Amino acid sequence: MEWTVKELAERAGISGRTLRHYHRIELLNPDRVGSNGYRYYGPDAVARLQRILLLRSAGMALADIAAVLASEETSEAEREALETHLARLASDRETIDRRIAAVQHTLAMRREGQEPQMDVMLQGFNDSYEAEVVQRWGRDAFDASNRWWHAKSISQQREWKNNAESLLARWRELHDEGHEPDSAVAQEHAGVHLEWFAAIPGTPTHSGDTKKAAAMVLGMADQYESNPEFHRSFGSEASASFAARALRIHVQQTH
Repeated sequence: MEWTVKELAERAGISGRTLRHYHRIELLNPDRVGSNGYRYYGPDAVARLQRILLLRSAGMALADIAAVLASEETSEAEREALETHLARLASDRETIDRRIAAVQHTLAMRREGQEPQMDVMLQGFNDSYEAEVVQRWGRDAFDASNRWWHAKSISQQREWKNNAESLLARWRELHDEGHEPDSAVAQEHAGVHLEWFAAIPGTPTHSGDTKKAAAMVLGMADQYESNPEFHRSFGSEASASFAARALRIHVQQTH
């Protein structure tokens, strides 16, 4: 049994152009070409086409499919290729998720008549707060934290950003669960928050200046309560206020 390009294309649900392209790149050769120039495909070619379409439906590139089918250990090569492809798709999904979040953020800001906040990995860790940091803690403090940030790789910056988001999300969870700012669990997380501050070079918490560290944390608590950008970062104004009150209590108890 043999099929022409038109017949096989109709049965496979693809175009004749696709079959001819597969022939040109030697991914799928016909069993023979007739004197009339028609390509004819037999059972082996049909079976190979089924494999090609299966891998193609998974989004695998034609070059990768060709490598899989060219391998003597086709089943093993196919498994390895699919695992690699799956990892690539997972990475692509993370990228798409970040882009979706960026678009959602930009759209939300535009709807509120505000300028969108630039991604910290593009803008820099504290670039938008340079004037305030320099005024409060000096140029050396700003430069130290900025050098620390830009010395990180993209993956390290992304990890830091994810940790920061988890830190703020935990405050929202504690608030939603009904804990009080002076509760043991809230005060424990306040300690975690201060450790997060202390990991950033240039901050008083990092240098161990107790008096300035207390002033910095209280200043940040005020910002959490009053700055709408922090309300969004914490998930709500109430969550940001909850964190601010817990941090103030922690400072009072430990300084």
